[in-house]
Amino acid sequence: MAKTLTMRLDEETYDVFIRAARAERRSLANFIETAALKQVQESTFADDAEMAEILARPELVERLKAGSRDARKRKGRFV
Repeated sequence: MAKTLTMRLDEETYDVFIRAARAERRSLANFIETAALKQVQESTFADDAEMAEILARPELVERLKAGSRDARKRKGRFV
């Protein structure tokens, strides 16, 4: 189910968003939703080039697996 979100934007930020939304022929709400989702996905997940670089380093892959195992066991201190 869709959720409603209220935001407070300063005039300058609003103008930037509304111009960008109009340029893409989208509503302001759709533009902000799409831009926010894209930012989260890009900052959270590795792209194909990053993943290839990670997988090319077996020692890094092993350290990531060990960290994942430790996290499941709640072992260590997480910051």
